[in-house]
Amino acid sequence: MRILSKRQVKELVLYSPQHIARLEKAGQFPQRVRLGVNRVGWVEAEVLDWLEDRLARREMPDRHS
Repeated sequence: MRILSKRQVKELVLYSPQHIARLEKAGQFPQRVRLGVNRVGWVEAEVLDWLEDRLARREMPDRHS
């Protein structure tokens, strides 16, 4: 298991930390793991699963145009 830092998650999903926090609060993004008093991280597999779900739900371009 690998834990991603806030910076790594931001680079992976291309969202600001504030937007990630809003998605977490709404239950639409994997929850962070508190690692210490001033340190949090995200389980890499959960974030990658979230991204794969997003990719699976995107609309495929119309190839008939």
